[in-house]
Amino acid sequence: MLHKWFLTKNTFLAVKPFSALKDTFRSGYTQKHLIRDIISGLTVGVIAIPLSMALAIASGVPPQHGLYTAIIAGIVIALTGGSRFNISGPTAAFVVILYPVTQQFGLSGLLMATLLSGIILVLMALLRLGRLIEYIPLPVTLGFTCGIGIVIATLQIKDFLGLTIEHMPESYLGKVNAIFTALPTISWADTLVGVTTFLVLTRWHKLRLPIPGHLPAVFIGTILSLILIQFGEQNVATIGSAFSYTLSDGTIGHGIPSVLPELALPWNIPNAQGNTIDWNITTIQALLPAAFSMAMLGAIESLLCAVVCDNMTDTKHHSNNELLAQGLGNIVSPFFGGITATAAIARSAANVRSGAISPISSVIHALLVLFALLFFAKTLSYLPLSSMAALLLVVAWNMADIPQIIQLSRRSGKNEIAVLLTCISLTVLFDMVIAITVGVLLASLLFIRTIAEMTKTFEMAHPADLEDVLVYRISGPLFFAAADNLFADLHEKTVHTDHEIKHIVLQCDAVTVLDAGGIHALTRFVQHMLPHQTLYMSNVQFQPMRMLVRSQKSVAEIQKIQFSSDLESTFSKIREVEQAQQ
Repeated sequence: MLHKWFLTKNTFLAVKPFSALKDTFRSGYTQKHLIRDIISGLTVGVIAIPLSMALAIASGVPPQHGLYTAIIAGIVIALTGGSRFNISGPTAAFVVILYPVTQQFGLSGLLMATLLSGIILVLMALLRLGRLIEYIPLPVTLGFTCGIGIVIATLQIKDFLGLTIEHMPESYLGKVNAIFTALPTISWADTLVGVTTFLVLTRWHKLRLPIPGHLPAVFIGTILSLILIQFGEQNVATIGSAFSYTLSDGTIGHGIPSVLPELALPWNIPNAQGNTIDWNITTIQALLPAAFSMAMLGAIESLLCAVVCDNMTDTKHHSNNELLAQGLGNIVSPFFGGITATAAIARSAANVRSGAISPISSVIHALLVLFALLFFAKTLSYLPLSSMAALLLVVAWNMADIPQIIQLSRRSGKNEIAVLLTCISLTVLFDMVIAITVGVLLASLLFIRTIAEMTKTFEMAHPADLEDVLVYRISGPLFFAAADNLFADLHEKTVHTDHEIKHIVLQCDAVTVLDAGGIHALTRFVQHMLPHQTLYMSNVQFQPMRMLVRSQKSVAEIQKIQFSSDLESTFSKIREVEQAQQ
């Protein structure tokens, strides 16, 4: 009991909230640092306001829930996290998971799934699984992020072109078919606004101005839509025309409510028809796969984001503490209407480039979003949906990371390309969790095959006075995938010789690993040789020798193997045996 208590206590002590904030103040935090954090926080906040709304819309919920997420999760995760520079909030990667949940369970179901994902993230942190991100191969990461980018881009075509689609199918191919079917309903006014926003957003960097392109692009798109509505008598879909809200006092309005996020139990929130979900074990089980997907993606994206920021700033994040913070943020956020949150790589990189020093910059970013919600809600309601879609099209392109995929394809072999294409296809057609699972499995199997093919034997010369001897050098690990074929090949070579072979010598200086599969194959090889040949093993390294020593007590064949420190000692033993036989 004492041992179990000690392990549990150590597990909890290993995960410490507020670690990034504490590191900041330990290293010395001055007024100059605060000013830099304020500037960077305001810069990222300008980017986060339109993006948070656009991502909420893409997830199937009203835009204010994206703002609530940036405010609540942005503050909680920043203060309790393990990375100084991560900016957390709604991200594009979640859209492919959140949208189907919203369609099936509504806002209440989405908030409950977020809450469950937060609990899973906390458990992952307590189990210290933060380093597992290192074991996901690059082709898998690139594959599923590219697949997510393709799905997000596809979902934005409807609002970008102003298409009329009554119901968007669940399958990807169904979505594509619905979009093509609805092309005759294209709205040229929405399309013009979307294209204009897209062009400003993608060309703004050439002006080399310190202002991020998100704000001017959306501003110009909004002005154009107002002109079209005022003078061209064209209807342009906006946040105000597409969304409405009802406050607790019964007030009904259009667009975004200019009130603070209200505390509400996620499981008691009614759907559009005014009904609440009957929560039971069956409903929770139905949400668990989506919640697990959210937790896995949140863990992967937040830790990747932390690594990117570390590389930009030459710092070191605390992976398990960051997972804990992400979990806490996703537990608290749903009680205030916030959807799933994680660290956003693009916003975090902008935070670093703007001169951020500490998590205070993320808090400033969240406070700016709150300020915009309270004092500019009416203005935000004029934002066109096509401009929001244009923002997400750029985000989707950045997520797809086509240049890095091309670079990977040029420098990698067929195995990596096969894993990459598999992950892209499975993410688009099925699910991200399926894509990651199959991708990691496929990458592992292909890696095992590659390593197995590297394990080979080479025949070596032996002294002229020893004619009934074969000497082989084994190079590579002797594990389950390689050992069977290697020893089968050795057996064939010993059988098909011009003269009788009595002694087989294996030089093992290049064998770094020997597992249970290798022991089994070696045992069968010795069985086939007995009683006509004797096996000698020389230059055995530490790990293989430890496995052989452990097996000697239970495997009789291993006891019959002669071991020596080098080849000369082996040949001396063979000469002694032959002299004794004469």
